[in-house]
Amino acid sequence: MRTGSEPTTARSPLRARFWLSVWGLVWTIFGTAAFALAGRPGWAAACGVLWLIVTIDMTMILRHMRQGPHYQPGPDIPPYRPPEHRRP
Repeated sequence: MRTGSEPTTARSPLRARFWLSVWGLVWTIFGTAAFALAGRPGWAAACGVLWLIVTIDMTMILRHMRQGPHYQPGPDIPPYRPPEHRRP
């Protein structure tokens, strides 16, 4: 249920996601190189695909970080009323 304090107490996980992406990027680069040197082209290709996915995710995270804060309702906006009837 919304309490109305979300705009002032909300925390964004973007920094944590960024550092997890950096960690994933390091491991996928290492995995791609290690499997390529070991003569395992299938595993090297799998790590290369993961490398691409992690890179795309990191660019999206950086884009969201650079966008800055988005609109949040101010203190003059009352909290949502709880639903009248809950369905089981």
